[in-house]
Amino acid sequence: MSATQIHSTVDFARPGKQQGTLCIPYSYNLGGWANLLVPIAVVNNGPGPTALVMAGNHGDEYPGQVATLRLMRELDARPEQVRGRLILIPALNMPAAKAATRLSPLDGRNLNRSFPGRADGSPTEMIAHYLTTVLFPLADIVIDMHTGGRSVDFYPCAHMHLVEDRQQRRQMVAGTLAWNSDFAFLYADIAGTGLLPVEAERQGKIVITTEMGGGEPVSAAVHRLTQTGLRNVLVHFGLLEGKKVTRAELNLPPTRWVQSLDREDYRFAPESGIYETLLPLGNEVERGQPVGLIHFLERPDREPTPVVANTAGVLLATRGPSLVAQGDCVACIAHDVDPAILE
Repeated sequence: MSATQIHSTVDFARPGKQQGTLCIPYSYNLGGWANLLVPIAVVNNGPGPTALVMAGNHGDEYPGQVATLRLMRELDARPEQVRGRLILIPALNMPAAKAATRLSPLDGRNLNRSFPGRADGSPTEMIAHYLTTVLFPLADIVIDMHTGGRSVDFYPCAHMHLVEDRQQRRQMVAGTLAWNSDFAFLYADIAGTGLLPVEAERQGKIVITTEMGGGEPVSAAVHRLTQTGLRNVLVHFGLLEGKKVTRAELNLPPTRWVQSLDREDYRFAPESGIYETLLPLGNEVERGQPVGLIHFLERPDREPTPVVANTAGVLLATRGPSLVAQGDCVACIAHDVDPAILE
């Protein structure tokens, strides 16, 4: 089966403002004819690019969900500020968002490892297939907002893949910079294939993603950066009226480009225990320097096991929960980028 089973109550081609749902069929013990409803909004105001803005790919990642909800309400009051077409989905993985989990409780799947998806698959696979076959082809720009969730705490940053196509890469670099985060991060996929950004990039889209902190608490500063960054990116691409703001105008230093493209940049727990982070995020580290310690409740006599940086760089992410299992990612060390690769 290749045609989607998902029904949309909005017409993506119709001018004006609409708010509706994506209706995803599924069954459970008390609902043989059930539908999973995912809210969606479309504002279509004449010629211009199309941007697909999404959050809640993982349910336990909140700043992007709040930013999208706020933007939906703002555009409900002032839809005339849109130039082109905006498609907004605040909670892409609605079951996970309601459960505050990374994986969908309906099928146990990670949406961000499910692309290109399946039309006749589980609810998560159907959502991935709908994006791949319906929404990505409509879009010029794809914005997928993340945090580290409950597992990892990131220094808040916009990030992107280093795509092969140079024109696509330059547009993604400009969009990433428009977020005005302290760091812009080039990352590698160390935890499997099937990512949403990779499928959108494969289709030639300008893809902007984020890691806006992590964990259950979200500071006012992270919410503010997520919301102002999203708006500034949309202004940059001409989708929202207004003046693009630069870091210089905010009296901030230039964004620092860093990368973690080698698996050795991602540090994994060699044993289970209690993880102690030793350094604040954003700190410079030296090769061989401990960035964390693993303690052992059942062996008070044991010295803690250090987790060390394999190379010099900056601590961009660290373990969220204190309890850690063997194999969990507990730190990410990033390195400065050669500016030539951004051109």
